[in-house]
Amino acid sequence: MRVLWEKQSATVAEVVEALTGKPVLAYNTVLTIMRILDRKGYVAHEKTGRAFLYRPLIDQNHARQSALRHLASRFFENSASLLVLNLLNDEQLDAGELKRLKKLIEEVP
Repeated sequence: MRVLWEKQSATVAEVVEALTGKPVLAYNTVLTIMRILDRKGYVAHEKTGRAFLYRPLIDQNHARQSALRHLASRFFENSASLLVLNLLNDEQLDAGELKRLKKLIEEVP
């Protein structure tokens, strides 16, 4: 999804090429994921020549919020504060990052 959000549309080959990291994903693996995302309504595709061009149907913020709601409901008793506390306890945050987080929390309406 990150590649599609950045490029706004891409073929499977373009997604494979844009992915960096280990292990390198095979074309067929990315194709399978794209088909699943299409079936679930996260992306759409259109045929361009011999390839399918995929584009995202949901924006990145919506996907993040949905994933966090799912995570909170499955593992944190639907508690956002419990999720955040576990994240803060698990991460090794320096003083600057903690200060930035405090400022962000104060700005939340």
